[in-house]
Amino acid sequence: MPSSSLQQTTDNALERIFRQALSPFERFIQWESASGLMLMAAAVIAMVLANSALAHSFHHLWETPLSLSVGDWQLQKSLHHWINDGLMALFFFLVGLEIKNEVMAGDLATPRQAALPMIAALGGMVVPAALFFAVNQGSEFAVGWGIPMATDIAFAVGVMTLLGSRVPKALLMFLVALAIVDDLGAVVVIALFYTENLQTDALLVASALLAVMALLNVANVRSPFPYFILGGLLWYAVLQSGVHATVAGVLTALMIPTSSRYTQAGFSQHVRQLMDRFDKDGQNGSSRQSLLENKSQLHLLETLQSGLHAIQPPLVRLEHTLAMPVAFIIVPLFALANAGVAVQLGDLATTFSHPVVIGIILGLVIGKPLGITLFSWLAVRSGLARLPDGVNMGHVFGAGLIAGIGFTMSIFIDQLSFENNPQVLDLAKTAILSASVLAAMLGAAWFMLTSPSSRKTSVQT
Repeated sequence: MPSSSLQQTTDNALERIFRQALSPFERFIQWESASGLMLMAAAVIAMVLANSALAHSFHHLWETPLSLSVGDWQLQKSLHHWINDGLMALFFFLVGLEIKNEVMAGDLATPRQAALPMIAALGGMVVPAALFFAVNQGSEFAVGWGIPMATDIAFAVGVMTLLGSRVPKALLMFLVALAIVDDLGAVVVIALFYTENLQTDALLVASALLAVMALLNVANVRSPFPYFILGGLLWYAVLQSGVHATVAGVLTALMIPTSSRYTQAGFSQHVRQLMDRFDKDGQNGSSRQSLLENKSQLHLLETLQSGLHAIQPPLVRLEHTLAMPVAFIIVPLFALANAGVAVQLGDLATTFSHPVVIGIILGLVIGKPLGITLFSWLAVRSGLARLPDGVNMGHVFGAGLIAGIGFTMSIFIDQLSFENNPQVLDLAKTAILSASVLAAMLGAAWFMLTSPSSRKTSVQT
């Protein structure tokens, strides 16, 4: 191929790369959709292994003891607990970053923007919890009322994305905002209602660590390193306090700075100066000289890369850094460790007649769409909020059905509710899995039947 043709091909390819720049929302949707598929695969693998000849070894694997020790200090937990209490703290850290991002500059940034998803999320938490509690009132199982409150954002976004043009983009944004508020509600519920034997000394240490992080933020400290060190100490203090350790992830995220080190105008001016030097150094070299041979241009590119890194707010930088490991390692690993339930076909009638199972299925499949739709309708009728452009109450009901997918957070709260009752724990997992699949099918069917496909409203990912 002639050099001119090769150069033209390279330039065209580079142009396509720059045209493909995604908005933060589009990038978020891509990650969540892919995470949903990984989550689904991990859950299926866990179910297959739990019902195979390898079931005993599979369950025994998660009870493997692992310890962290420094001198005389030692912290020992099973692999299962390290995943649920340790790695999931990073998941909650990412949730906290997403919440703060939405509140600072996203769909929750103004009262008018936040009103509808916040009120809808409240309905999607209150009604499912009330239905579960009504079924299990007066029994030892009532403690599980928090299980059907949660929406799994990865699964829900994945289902909506697969529906393509039948889902208005504004509705997808509504669901994402709703799910983020839902996650915040779940964190508050875990902190307030699934905590035993509070240790005052540990809580005081945790408060002091939070205060130090707040001071670092005020002092304009932008490096994530001190926040991670203090966040690790906070995790241990919260673990010792009796509050679930994953709450430390959200608290640390709320302390991460949101401002850039440089102003946009200063950054733009500096980039123009660098590119002028880049062009000049390119003209001074030989026309056949490769970029690898032009050390001056390489140095300028490294300087530009450092500037691009520095201009991003630490919160955004950490979101981008953690998105892949959380989506493709931590959350699927959690599903693999927690979704494996042995299913006895002969006991299905007994299983689905258990009050915990009935309460969870009612909460997720009926309570979620009912609560989200009812509270949204009341918010719109009262003038507190308005529907996004191109979205009607039928769309909201369909989003409510899909919001009944409560996989990750529901299983997490199930672990906290019935940790000391393995039989009920597995029954609740069966109910969560069954309800989530049913909610996804009903939501997809609703949009297939009621929302025509249209390229104009298609969700681009």
